[in-house]
Amino acid sequence: MNIHMVLCGDSLKDASEAEEETEQEKQPAEKAKTKPEKRKRMTEKSPKAKKKKNNDQKEFTVPHKKEVEEEQSTEHRRKRKRKKKTITDILATSEPKPGSAADLQDLVTQYFSDKRSVIELEDLKLQNSSFLSSNDLTHTLSSYLKQVCPKWAKIQKQHTEKSSVVILIVCSSALRTIDLIKQLTAFKGEAKAVKLFAKHIKIEEQVKLLQKGITHIGVGTPGRISALIEKEGLNLQALKYLIVDWNWRDQKLRRMLDIPEIKLDFMKLLESGVLTACKEDKVKIGLF
Repeated sequence: MNIHMVLCGDSLKDASEAEEETEQEKQPAEKAKTKPEKRKRMTEKSPKAKKKKNNDQKEFTVPHKKEVEEEQSTEHRRKRKRKKKTITDILATSEPKPGSAADLQDLVTQYFSDKRSVIELEDLKLQNSSFLSSNDLTHTLSSYLKQVCPKWAKIQKQHTEKSSVVILIVCSSALRTIDLIKQLTAFKGEAKAVKLFAKHIKIEEQVKLLQKGITHIGVGTPGRISALIEKEGLNLQALKYLIVDWNWRDQKLRRMLDIPEIKLDFMKLLESGVLTACKEDKVKIGLF
């Protein structure tokens, strides 16, 4: 009996141990089965994660593109601004060319093209005989006047009319007027020259000055000269030479007729009787 009990106990132990071993073998097998399912779940979730990452990347790259485009547009604007050249820039790089009668004719035609009919524009054209030889950029004012007016000594003695001048020199400013009057010293001799500009001088004072004595040469701006003609303080009866300070340039490298307001005043001066006197061969125009 005792032997049978022992054998039975041993068999029970062996059976329990076998069951435990089978359970232990089942557990890793089940774990192994469950692991692929988790992987599947992970793989199912991964596209969403990738989409999120892609979306995040897109959200990050879009503003970057905008910034690049904005930078490119600003650079393009800067380049465009740099490309724009002023009159000063253009004239600084161009070689100075002396003015000619054709230049003045073209300027007059261009200015009046939208203000006059075709027939009237034809009437504005002057003959070549209405022009003196132009300054070739080698002359001072005195040497130029000696060339175009060689009989000046005789002409100035014959001039006896008040409120009129023989030579009218038109320039851009009061400072330029003073400079040109200084340059006249070698030419004018005993002739009297007068300043005709608006700065610090009332027009009434200039009218009285012209009426008081005989003046041979007038130097001034086209605006003030036109105003004096309108007020009858200055007449063109004795005028023989109209000299235009054509080639001189200011600090911005602009010529007198490159400045719009001065060009307007100059055209008014031409209309005030100068063009008519040129056609009648009483006045000649010179470009200094």
